[in-house]
This record gives sequence, C-alpha cells and structure tokens, in this order.
Amino acid sequence: QVHLIESGGGWVQPGGSLRLSCTASGHIFSHVVLGWVRQAPGKDREFVAIVDLSGRNTRYSDSVKDRFTISRDIARNTMYLRMNMLKSEDTAVYYCAARRPGAEEFEYWGQGTQVTVSS
Repeated sequence: QVHLIESGGGWVQPGGSLRLSCTASGHIFSHVVLGWVRQAPGKDREFVAIVDLSGRNTRYSDSVKDRFTISRDIARNTMYLRMNMLKSEDTAVYYCAARRPGAEEFEYWGQGTQVTVSS
C-alpha cells in the first residue's frame, strides 16, 4: 500500500507560481511511477504530468507544458510540481498519483490539494 499526501495548494493571482509537494510513505517511493492529475469543477480528471522511477524522464499535458515542472527527490520520498505562469484555467484540485511500472493506470491516489488562480 502506498500512502500519498499532497501539500502546497492555495490561492494565487494569474501569472503567479506555486509548488505542490507529494510525500509518499514507506519504502515503495523509489519503486513507483509518480504523477499529477487535476480535476476542475464540473470536469473529468485530467492528466497533468508524470515522472519515471529515475526522475530523468518526464511527460506533460499540452496545456501545462513549458509552464509546469515535475520532479522527484528520492532521498526525501517527495515529488514536486512547480507551476509557473498560472492561468485561471489551472484552477482545480490537484491529485498526486502513483502506479507500479507495469501498470497502465494510476493505482494509488492522494486526497488532493486545491489550487485556485484568480484575481
């Protein structure tokens, strides 16, 4: 079992920045692929970014590419999402997610952290 806890959400003005963190429990952190998924009000969950076991390979949705950066710190059992140039359409609950390398879908989920971008 993997327990994921997000932090770092909040309110920010358009054009601002936030950094989300996701801490994973136990010794499994280095053995799972990690990512971020968001859900805006009235919309389906949307893939945001993913990072592989090594932390060297990442992938982003087109809507956040070049503005968001995903990373992982194995020593701290923590994953980050640095969000720059935030837009109102980035407003959503952001979920930390994890899956085993062979799985097709995310298997483990955090509780989510709210990000609100407005003036």
